[in-house]
Amino acid sequence: MTARSETYDLMRDLNRDGLDVSFEDANTLRRAQITLHRWAELECGGSDNFKSWAIERDEITGKPFMGMYPYDRPSYRYAIPDREAGALKRVAAICAKYGAYFYHQTDPRGSALRISSRPISENDYTRAVAV
Repeated sequence: MTARSETYDLMRDLNRDGLDVSFEDANTLRRAQITLHRWAELECGGSDNFKSWAIERDEITGKPFMGMYPYDRPSYRYAIPDREAGALKRVAAICAKYGAYFYHQTDPRGSALRISSRPISENDYTRAVAV
């Protein structure tokens, strides 16, 4: 599938839910979902033959860092842009524009973003449209 066809599919699904979203806004939601999904994967971390890594947030400031844990050297971390906050800000602006609601799931095993024309419960978010 191409990005264009995925965006049109998202527009169709949101339209069925009662949201008449423009192509540009649907594409922004789709791209935000990709960003949020990748962010969740990096929060879970990863590794290779030389080191492991994960996104960590400073407990005081909330600023994100990439923590690196080499197997044969001391660990270190460096500041990274907060792409999660930016993506959620764009999603919130679009949802406010259409009177929609969104749910951000931080587990990378499923869709990171769900949109609905009705309020979304944390216990029953599966009725919303998966972006």
